[in-house]
Amino acid sequence: MIKRSQDDFSGHLGWESIDLEWVEKLIELAYEEDIQGGGFAVKPARSVDATTQTVISPREGRARLVARHPMSVCGLRLAKYVLRFYGDKLGSVSLVPRTDDGGQVGGGTVLAELHGSTQTIITAERVLLNFLQHLTGIATETARYVAALGSTSTRLLDTRKTTPGYRALEKYAVVCGGGWNHRLGLYDRIMLKDNHLAAAGASTGERLADAVRLAREKRPDLGVEVEVDEIAQIGPVLDAGADVILLDNFSIDELKQAISLIGDKSLTEASGGITLETLPALGQIGLDFISTGATVHQAKWADIGLDWV
Repeated sequence: MIKRSQDDFSGHLGWESIDLEWVEKLIELAYEEDIQGGGFAVKPARSVDATTQTVISPREGRARLVARHPMSVCGLRLAKYVLRFYGDKLGSVSLVPRTDDGGQVGGGTVLAELHGSTQTIITAERVLLNFLQHLTGIATETARYVAALGSTSTRLLDTRKTTPGYRALEKYAVVCGGGWNHRLGLYDRIMLKDNHLAAAGASTGERLADAVRLAREKRPDLGVEVEVDEIAQIGPVLDAGADVILLDNFSIDELKQAISLIGDKSLTEASGGITLETLPALGQIGLDFISTGATVHQAKWADIGLDWV
């Protein structure tokens, strides 16, 4: 069996791969939360931005989206869809980006300029910033991990530990930060993890190999990845022809031993306990992949402000 390449098991999710209808649904849900009481049993008597409708008269205005600290930008391509949705209901607003998703900027950088209905800008501000700050936070955290990994052929992957409904956007944000995408869902890879193997009674020996062979037989169109948590499991997995072996919570010494044992028979992936401190060493031992969900679930929202001109 020919060893597959890294490109077969990792990718870069670009904006062109995002389902815009899905994005528009997320924007509509955010609008309904703010204006129509979405998610709450009791709905408002009037579905309006009460403050803006009360004190802001219709007029044209200019504002800027400004980075408050250094960051890796993500969400500007989404921003125009937020403003388009609100603009269709309240009055149009144009957005002129001054950088692009994936851009590395310093504090004080103007990310985009807005011009149009003041009422629309104010009403849309929080939802617009929620998307931008969340996604930019993920891109910025990912960039920190990529920098810690350093110059190496090992690719940093994300995981399925994403906010329900936001997976496509969060995986896109990882790419904006310089990372790579792992599988997108349960549909695009056979991935035998510890609970699958335990449920099938196939954690060791020939039964483990049989589980891999069965997966390859039933879904020859998909690559097969298998999680192992001890060196003794590697032999049967290799014999069965796994494409990727996920080495879960191995020490550095155990990883080196595993990589030597696997050789060019399979791709290797390390996961579990991945930190900024351990990445530099992990990047130098010959792994194909390192996966972590921390770039998403440990990311802090970026500080982006909307300033009036």
